[in-house]
Amino acid sequence: MSDTTKQNGFQASTQRRAPRLNERIYHLCPGDQLLLIWHDLEIAKYELDKKTGLIKVDRVLYSSVVYPDNYGFIPRTLREDTDPMDVLVRMQKPVVPGYFNRARAIGLMPMIDQSKKDDKIIAVCADDPEYCHHTDISQLPPHHLTEIHRFFEDCCFQFF
Repeated sequence: MSDTTKQNGFQASTQRRAPRLNERIYHLCPGDQLLLIWHDLEIAKYELDKKTGLIKVDRVLYSSVVYPDNYGFIPRTLREDTDPMDVLVRMQKPVVPGYFNRARAIGLMPMIDQSKKDDKIIAVCADDPEYCHHTDISQLPPHHLTEIHRFFEDCCFQFF
């Protein structure tokens, strides 16, 4: 990959290294503008397909219910439902499917999904200045906790 910039009236070409396979397929530009290759994505729950290693749509929310935070999983963890542990990450900006994020667990919501234990970890983005200082779920404002609880209630999960 190369990038062409204008210096002293001339076009100069600078080389950029190719991203590693485990890096995200996007880059940050000056001014914190996120450029994405995904467009017009459905509002849905995505998860890792164990057979292909690709991200797939697990379910689409067909109502006005929306995810209160970024929803994902913790790689290399398996629970009773044979899926990686689910995590809801509170942060200021939404992320795209496949994004790797440093997060700190601050709480746990014990739940049952389709008759199997399916706990949800509540976390904050470790790099988000708004939330990085939180170390316990009790530090979140009460209305955030209500949003999270209501979301899981509306999505047909049973609380343990």
